[in-house]
Amino acid sequence: MNARSQPLDALVIGAGPAGLALAGELVGAGLSVRLLDPHPPQPFPATYGAWLDDLPAWAQACAAQVWTDVRVYTGPHATPLLRPYALLDNERLASTLHRRTRGAPRTQGTAHHAEQVTGGWAVHTRGGDTLHARFIVDAAGHAGSVTRSHHPGGPALQTAYGLTARFDRPPSPPGAAVWMDYRTPHGPGEPTFLYAMHLGGDTYFVEETSLIARPAPTRAQLRARLHARLAAQGTPAAAILHEEWVAFPMNVAVPGPAGPLAFGAAGGLVHPISGFQVAQALHAAPLVARAVAAALRCGQDPHVAAWAALWPPERRAARDVHLLGVRALLNLPGEQLAPFFQAFFALPPAAWRAFLDPSTPPGPLARTMLRLFAHLPTRARLPLARAALADPAVSARALLAAMNAPTVSAHPRCTPVPQAGSMTDRTDTDRAVRQHEDLDQTAPVTDGMQGATGSADANGLDPNVNLEERVDELRENLRPLTES
Repeated sequence: MNARSQPLDALVIGAGPAGLALAGELVGAGLSVRLLDPHPPQPFPATYGAWLDDLPAWAQACAAQVWTDVRVYTGPHATPLLRPYALLDNERLASTLHRRTRGAPRTQGTAHHAEQVTGGWAVHTRGGDTLHARFIVDAAGHAGSVTRSHHPGGPALQTAYGLTARFDRPPSPPGAAVWMDYRTPHGPGEPTFLYAMHLGGDTYFVEETSLIARPAPTRAQLRARLHARLAAQGTPAAAILHEEWVAFPMNVAVPGPAGPLAFGAAGGLVHPISGFQVAQALHAAPLVARAVAAALRCGQDPHVAAWAALWPPERRAARDVHLLGVRALLNLPGEQLAPFFQAFFALPPAAWRAFLDPSTPPGPLARTMLRLFAHLPTRARLPLARAALADPAVSARALLAAMNAPTVSAHPRCTPVPQAGSMTDRTDTDRAVRQHEDLDQTAPVTDGMQGATGSADANGLDPNVNLEERVDELRENLRPLTES
């Protein structure tokens, strides 16, 4: 198929929740839209959970189940989170999103590369098709399709192995959702936690999760840990109904404004601490669609306008703060993960909720991090300080932006569209990196990681620095911010 005779307003690559949500909003804005996806329409394969109040009202109706008993275990006793948590019904969510696209045409295929041509962009598929549109969205999942992702320091992955099963004895509290259970590690290596939900009757979803790691535990390791955990607590699965494997990068940097718009997981919408992204994509889709429609009406580059709507300065500054949190978690020794989250969930609920909310401005995010840092035990504080001091430029930029970040309007002024001969393509090297970071979980991911050079250690610090003195000095300087 060649759509050159009738160029589209928008081509959305990928038909997961993010891609369908944006396609529906673009159609609702009066634009002609086509979907490009390698698969025929089908329910989404992954398990999607979200805080109920994070979901738009129409998406809340797609919940399969909602728990009011939501808890974490960072020690022997449960910490109630007192916030409703939802499991999305994937079939209902997919059906609702498809209806919102109002029958937008669909091409089955895989995008190979995109290039700017007269009047817009051309996307070439591996099957030989060429599709033309004025606005291109790459919503093809964590690996992307025609855009490239950057992972500071190298990809840091969340991996998880889960199963839906029937149990003779409950593997987690009946009627509850356990967001994080760090009580009992099973198996060698960094501690992992149990994520569990009671689905009704004797059916539960249980998942062994590595929050973020570089390199990450393998599928085989997490499967062994989960079954060891279930056996140790006397709750082996009686009948396995479904298995799930999760592996994706958590530390995608903010993409650049040029070329096709990376959206959803491909575009850095995965929360760097929780790993959630569906609710954020659903909320961001209307903002992006309005910006695109306005840009097309007045002849502005819709990609630049969409990027400005998705990543205004305060959002980019907040992303810097979150990526500092990623660096801190990667630097934290495994035995300190439970104490870290114990202190995190001991914060006032408004503080930790705001930190997990991707729309929170950078100022509150930074203040929460500083307050958490001040209340951690020394053994946890030292590696966190090392992580922050390893890149003082990023730390200073995030904190300065937190104090004063200007806002850019998502509604563009009418300016001419720049004519550039840019082209996106996935070279063999790019493909190898994407396959390595998303599919091959058996080997360490070392590309781009910092190494010891000269007089610096692996974190880029002078090995002779007295870190305890620096931490004490930092605590004293931050006292006015952290004791409120």
